[in-house]
Amino acid sequence: MMTDQELLYTMALTRLLPFSASNQHTLLNEVGSATAVYENRHELGRMMEHFSPRAADLLTGMDKELPRCEEELTYARTHHIKVIAIQDEAAYPTRLRQCEDAPLVLYTLGNLQLNAPHIISIVGTRQCTERGRDLCNTLAADLQRLLPDTLVISGLAYGIDIAAHRAALAHHLPTAAVLAHGLDEIYPRLHRQTAIEMLATGGLVTEHMSHTRIEKVNFVQRNRIVAGLADATIVVESHEHGGSLITAEMANGYNREVFAFPGRTTDKAAAGCLHLIRQQAARLLTSAEELLSDLGWEPVCEKDGQGTISFSLDTSSNASSTAANGGVAPAESPEEQPVINAFSNSEGDLMFSELIVKTALPAASLTPLLLSLEMQGRIKKLAGNRYHLIR
Repeated sequence: MMTDQELLYTMALTRLLPFSASNQHTLLNEVGSATAVYENRHELGRMMEHFSPRAADLLTGMDKELPRCEEELTYARTHHIKVIAIQDEAAYPTRLRQCEDAPLVLYTLGNLQLNAPHIISIVGTRQCTERGRDLCNTLAADLQRLLPDTLVISGLAYGIDIAAHRAALAHHLPTAAVLAHGLDEIYPRLHRQTAIEMLATGGLVTEHMSHTRIEKVNFVQRNRIVAGLADATIVVESHEHGGSLITAEMANGYNREVFAFPGRTTDKAAAGCLHLIRQQAARLLTSAEELLSDLGWEPVCEKDGQGTISFSLDTSSNASSTAANGGVAPAESPEEQPVINAFSNSEGDLMFSELIVKTALPAASLTPLLLSLEMQGRIKKLAGNRYHLIR
């Protein structure tokens, strides 16, 4: 079982090493563990001749990163966030571990099954068309009918990403978003409610600690996780030089299947998909049945009393109730309790500014607490920056 010590040292490595995750893996494999790296941090330059002097020098300061990592681990456990290191054989996603540049640490929130038997990633342009949204919806509807345990991965971005998540939710498929920042916020903010709805049977995953700055490079890096978590990546719509082509390239590099929906040659939103198909970098896709056939996945079905084929999904009241609440609702943490108390001592909804006064918390501390409670279904954000306690 992963110890807190090994977990903290692994978290520290992600903050120290200024090079690719593949080199971080090499270091862990050659030295044996993050704990061994820490214990030998002053000798690594001598022990590993191919190790760069700058990297060896940075690792000597590993102990200076531990307070920040301890703070993050406390934050995670307070807010029901799971912290999973790549050394954790049982918890870390098996598919992602196979990728040489997989993150050493993942932070997840919700009811995620990242080792589910069937996982697809759906990606595409931020400037999607109505046709693109229809393709996401049709694919989700057919997957729910054919293989309802399929987990849909995307990135919560505008366009195809959010269309894929919403289609999955509408058709009762589990769905997970890979974020390019910490779990103390949701970006873009317009997709906050969708992210909350995903927590019941899916959730959020990131390689970043809380309070990570939102930077463009993180979104590019995020794409490798989107590709690495799945058996196959599906490009729904993409412009000629769209970012989805990078995700498709990464998936091909991991020896995963890549599919693309075709479109008319005059459609700009189809140009990237047609390019992938023409270069044989993606299989042409027109239906969920084709997807299952090409991946060798058997539809889940049973015969009804008339001898015909019907597809089943557990929609019993107990199952629905459990999913809606994301399992057993966690009790408020000591840090969250002052927020609940503020509502209890008030006659109605509260403005954000009123909560600052009543809790005596700075805005930077209050915001993630409100997000955590909102994701637990304890409070609801209303228009005008007001909050409502769900009693």
